[in-house]
Amino acid sequence: MLKMGSHGAAVRTLQALLKADGARITVDGWFGPATLAAVRDAQRRYGLVIDGIAGPKTLAALQADHRTPRHLSALDLEHAAQDLAVPLAAVRAVNEVESRGAGFLPDGRPVILYERHIMHRRLKARGVQPDTLAALVARHPDLINPARGGYLGGAAEHARLTAASRIHPDAAIESCSWGLFQIMGWHWELLGYASPQRWAELMSTTEGYQLRAFVAFIQANPPLHTALRELRWATFARLYNGPDYRANLYDARLARAYARYAAEVAPDHPQPQEA
Repeated sequence: MLKMGSHGAAVRTLQALLKADGARITVDGWFGPATLAAVRDAQRRYGLVIDGIAGPKTLAALQADHRTPRHLSALDLEHAAQDLAVPLAAVRAVNEVESRGAGFLPDGRPVILYERHIMHRRLKARGVQPDTLAALVARHPDLINPARGGYLGGAAEHARLTAASRIHPDAAIESCSWGLFQIMGWHWELLGYASPQRWAELMSTTEGYQLRAFVAFIQANPPLHTALRELRWATFARLYNGPDYRANLYDARLARAYARYAAEVAPDHPQPQEA
């Protein structure tokens, strides 16, 4: 993820792509204001989210000279802001800070994180008897466990999902967080999806569908929705990320990103409040 202040060979590669795309910049390996403006122009031209951050999607668009249809677009964010009745700058800020930057792995599969403690919980909720559940924990401690852990990351999480699906396919889907905003699969019914399988199918389609799941998640949580509408970033971060949100400065990062995006269209926009 290259942004203002980045430097080195990766920035030189980015600048060379931008220059080949028509930008009038110097290939000097320093991501300064001129490179920022060129990145934003390219994102606007390719219909990407305009955040001035050159991640995999921006680089892919520059290399291929078009936006991959499954990637999030600026129009997707506009629709999300309308559906949530919040400023576009607020949705852009949340997308920058709370999303993982890419909803898909390089191999095309959605980004997931399998949670073995959720699998334990979902099997119990689905009526698996205690003795059977205990036997499963003993046999598959990395897949079913009352304690968190066992993470492998990246594509290896799909191997864990596949293995868990042999035990109980629906519970396995419910036990993963999915896509850009890492919404847990067990929310599928609350968010209006027909089945866990339908949830997984749509989360595997486009980042636009992943954003729709995030919008539905916000709408289904009135305190979270209210915090976003009122720009109370500390409250939003606490409700979305849990009590340890301050450790990662989520509230401060959200407030800064919102102020930056709001200033682009309305320099005199009211400053966000704190909880």
